[in-house]
This record gives sequence, C-alpha cells and structure tokens, in this order.
Amino acid sequence: MVAEFDFITAKDKPALLAVTNPEWLEAAKSALNEMGYKVHVANNHDEFRTNFNQIQFQMVVLEELFAANIPEENRSLLALQSMPMAQRRHAVVVLVGDSYVTFNLMQALQLSAHAVLNRSEMFLLIQLLQKIVADNDLFYSAYRSAQNRIHDTGE
Repeated sequence: MVAEFDFITAKDKPALLAVTNPEWLEAAKSALNEMGYKVHVANNHDEFRTNFNQIQFQMVVLEELFAANIPEENRSLLALQSMPMAQRRHAVVVLVGDSYVTFNLMQALQLSAHAVLNRSEMFLLIQLLQKIVADNDLFYSAYRSAQNRIHDTGE
C-alpha cells in the first residue's frame, strides 16, 4: 500500500474523521468539505492517534462505536480522554452515536467532548457543526485573546 501525503498549510482547516459507518462517514465528509475543512479519515485507532498527534486538527468527529463493538472498546475516544487538555484544546471534538442526546452538555462534558450528536440528526449535520464551532469560538474567545496578548508581548 502506498502512503498518502496530504500537506497542511497555515490557511487550511484540518478535520479528522473517525467514523466506520459508511453513511455517517459520507455525511460527515460532505458537511465538513462544504464548511471548508480539509478532511482526513482515520481507518483505525492507530491512524487516529498518529494523525491527531501530528496535526493540530480544528475539528474531530468521532463515532461512538469507531472500530469497536461497544463504546468501552473505542480506543480512540479513550486516548482523547486521557490526553492533557492542552494537547486537545485546539480541536473541537464532536461525538456521534445512538446513545447520545444531541447537545446534551453534561454528556459531552462527561465524555471530554465539546458536543454530542445523536445519529438520527445527521441530516442536520452542517447546521449542527456550525453551531458547535460558533459556541466553541464564543466559549474560548477570552482565553484565545489572552493567549494572543501574552504571545505578542512576550510575557
């Protein structure tokens, strides 16, 4: 198998998909492409961890049962949850699955994600992702502003 190389530039908005359900994968790829993201697809847990550690993804969409039979076997989600916040703060993490209630903040917090989506609402995926990104930008705006001021002044 020949390795694929996809260069990321400073103007790109990289997104990582970890979805095994073919219909969900196509819906997510289509939505993210329409939103201007450069989409990378992980086919297994090792690819997910390698990609996540090499690129600062702005968006991560992770299926509840990605390469797993039960949620507890989802090694990609477990890896994300065990990472320090500083390592994953740059990415908006969205979990998609049957057991989630869309926009349930307590569920998202419990799972170390920014948002959870029930798969029954995949037909609204573009609108849901746009809302999640806008909410995330608003939530982190003060943090990012302070971080930029510190960086600019060299404090």
